[in-house]
Amino acid sequence: MSAARVFAQSSSVDAPPVDRSYKLLRQDENWTFLQDKALRSDFWDPVKYIRLRQDQPDWYLTIGGEAREVWEQIGNDNWGQFPRMNGYLLERYVLSFDAHYGKHFRSFVEFKSGLESFRRGGPRPIDEKKLDFQAAFFEVGTSGERNWTKFRVGRQEMEYGSGRLIDVREGPNVRLSFDGFKVVSKVGAWRIDGFAVRPDLDKPGFFDNAPNHQVGFWGVYSTRPLARGVSMDAYYLGLDRKEATFERGTAHELRHTIGGRLWRPVATERRGWDFDYEGLGQFGTFGSANIRAWTFASDTGYRFPAIRLKPRFSLKADISSGDNPQTNTLGTFNPLFPIGNYFGVLASTGPGPINFIDVHPRIQTQFPHDVTISTDWVVQWRESINDGVYAVPGFLIRAAGHSNARFVGHRPGIEVRWQANPHLWFQADYGIFYAGSFLKQTQPGRDLNYWALWAGYKF
Repeated sequence: MSAARVFAQSSSVDAPPVDRSYKLLRQDENWTFLQDKALRSDFWDPVKYIRLRQDQPDWYLTIGGEAREVWEQIGNDNWGQFPRMNGYLLERYVLSFDAHYGKHFRSFVEFKSGLESFRRGGPRPIDEKKLDFQAAFFEVGTSGERNWTKFRVGRQEMEYGSGRLIDVREGPNVRLSFDGFKVVSKVGAWRIDGFAVRPDLDKPGFFDNAPNHQVGFWGVYSTRPLARGVSMDAYYLGLDRKEATFERGTAHELRHTIGGRLWRPVATERRGWDFDYEGLGQFGTFGSANIRAWTFASDTGYRFPAIRLKPRFSLKADISSGDNPQTNTLGTFNPLFPIGNYFGVLASTGPGPINFIDVHPRIQTQFPHDVTISTDWVVQWRESINDGVYAVPGFLIRAAGHSNARFVGHRPGIEVRWQANPHLWFQADYGIFYAGSFLKQTQPGRDLNYWALWAGYKF
């Protein structure tokens, strides 16, 4: 699914440019421009900036929220392991309170509720969470425009780069959060974050989530702009899992990731190229074995904003390493905490970004009345014929067996999205994953089909 960001414009022609966008991380929004009541043009503006002290404008509260309804239907889930058509309703409700106590102190609390109905077999962990904190952190920091540092402690969401390694998991019904601390800083042109956290372990009840003490996650992520709209990221990430499972078995995993990314954002008003290239290596230990894994991902596109429908043509080409269990080195790449809809339409089913080679052309077009249509085609192979196929969260869904076939399959898909107004949006997805020779040889190998209807509201 596309990332859920909403863009709105001030109705006042004479007003200075302001950012009314709803961010993927609601904690990143800044509504202080609404101190000027002349800029208040939206129904929800009064709750976006509520002054807490009349004589101090930097004491204020921002309230935000979201409601999202999704009907998903999957036929031949896992290529026929669950052959019957399975349809179910997913509901998400979010309410956030962002309080600033002057220039140096802040608290951010966000409640979440994810509900599932009608799914055969009951809800998955990504489907249901009756009520809990999505985020609840306290922040203390310095002030400044060019150089500043902030320290956050508590439960918080994290999203870096393109989401290939660290993302909030927007597509599934229940988003991901972490418990721990993070240092956020800006030094000149550099934005540098350091963190030590544990992923939040979602349970289906009321306020019963807890940090997963089987998993530790830490790292440093830095980014800075270069020239001509190009930016670069560099990072180190560490992962410690007491029990990790791959094709070769289950053992203690200690994995280190070092990588970099070079990117240029998609053009909006100008014609031109955009790109997103990322490569990384992984090393460490898996039980008594070593870890040597890697991946390279690319996304290259070109937009024609002056042409009718403003088309963007793009091509993704990605590869990640797989394993050979006959050696004493685990070669399976671990995507850590990746974006939920890594391969587009098939957000919660189908293969994930582990032991794979893919080619992924895509065409995006923009119609009147804020309607966008995206069509794509994913073709996928196994990088190693000695390793199996894994789901997006990282667990094995089809072992290598005795098949020497690389071809996993291909999936055409289409997504139609309508931004009805700055708050309300609708979306429809459809895709078919045609099973390739590997799936047919390891059985079952039926074609998987998926469709979903989405409706959301943000304020």
